[in-house]
Amino acid sequence: METQKSPAVHVAVGVIENEQGEIFIAQRHPEQHQGGKWEFPGGKVEAGENVQQALQRELKEECGIDVTDMAPLTVIEHQYKDKRVLLDVWWVLSYSGEARQLEGQDWCWVDKNQLDAFQFPEANQPIVECIMQSLNAY
Repeated sequence: METQKSPAVHVAVGVIENEQGEIFIAQRHPEQHQGGKWEFPGGKVEAGENVQQALQRELKEECGIDVTDMAPLTVIEHQYKDKRVLLDVWWVLSYSGEARQLEGQDWCWVDKNQLDAFQFPEANQPIVECIMQSLNAY
């Protein structure tokens, strides 16, 4: 008997880089799915939104920035025991405002070379790998 796959939760994810080449990450609240782990900001794509609109809305709500330019980085589909996620990941190329965490999570700017020192949810590992690979591309 074939098990029915549940639809994936479509999530827009932003990789925000500052002028020092550091990446913005936040720690998930303990009661959240994958609580206590670090993540890149973003959130669910709502009905009637495209990914870019969702990312702009989420980063305004979560980080207080207005994204003015972005480029696709990667797309990741991951099956956790309890849910499936589709992460639509974008480089945030330019924005206005000062990025900070507005939802009460711990947050920090991390040097790209140090990202692998933080514990991310399994689905986020390929994002870290893409960022690390981009270091070697220059």
